[in-house]
Amino acid sequence: MKTLLNKYKSIKLLQAFGLSLVIVFFNSCYPEENLNVDPYDPGIVLESELDVYIQEAFTDEFGIAIRYKYNNNNVGPFERVTPPKLEVVKPMLDFIEYYWVEPYLDVQNGEDFFRKNVPAEIVLLGGFIYNTDGTVTLGTADAGAKITFTNVNSIDPEDTDWRDLQLRTVYHEFAHIVHQENKLPVAFEEITPSGYTSPGSWFVLTDEEALHRGYVSPYSTSSPNEDYAEIVAFFLYDPLFYEKFINQEEDCQTQNCVLRNEGRLKIEEKLASVSSHYESKTGIDLAELRNEIQSRIN
Repeated sequence: MKTLLNKYKSIKLLQAFGLSLVIVFFNSCYPEENLNVDPYDPGIVLESELDVYIQEAFTDEFGIAIRYKYNNNNVGPFERVTPPKLEVVKPMLDFIEYYWVEPYLDVQNGEDFFRKNVPAEIVLLGGFIYNTDGTVTLGTADAGAKITFTNVNSIDPEDTDWRDLQLRTVYHEFAHIVHQENKLPVAFEEITPSGYTSPGSWFVLTDEEALHRGYVSPYSTSSPNEDYAEIVAFFLYDPLFYEKFINQEEDCQTQNCVLRNEGRLKIEEKLASVSSHYESKTGIDLAELRNEIQSRIN
């Protein structure tokens, strides 16, 4: 399982207590609800307008099952989650369609790649996934078969922090499919071989320290696979990607400035490697895909 994580160091117990109450509340409000509906079962009668929309727009069109009702099979046994509010499900699916589905369909060779590789399931969770070690999972994907969106109850496409989290999650997880099926680019791991962190320690790095090493985020340092996926995700969603990670600062007077510029040179080399690999394996020009996505963000 591939995950995006954040480290929360405070109010952990309060958050856990509050989240447990929410789960109990939802379970007690809907005791008759069937939590394991199979959208592929022809015997299922879809009664709600939302379910009919999901069937037509996602399941029939792309073969994607949308899981929005609470089902503990969608998370680990020790993970704590809350389901999405019913009223946010359709807006979230509109968001996914606008920023993820349509851009791939609109670029050259994108539709063929998308239809062949789209995950079988999309899971929507109301909040984050809280883990017993104090970390918070922002999104997950299981071997390209399922992508999980978190914090759906806070949906606000005008909130750049919320929007960027969702876009980073889906572009990151979808990028894993490319290297899982085609391996990493030749020599990609050799661009910053000493910068990868030991298991479980990436979250102690700051963004600045990651940049010094030649990575777009601390999470990139956790493995070459995550490095690849983060390069793709940040390149696609971040309007300031070139300013942050490629363009050199002029007239550096400090060691930190020098280290940032050195890190940017490594990221530029990685981007060239990833872009060439992505296009050769999928037929998709990442720069064209970025332009399509950015036209929707701006």
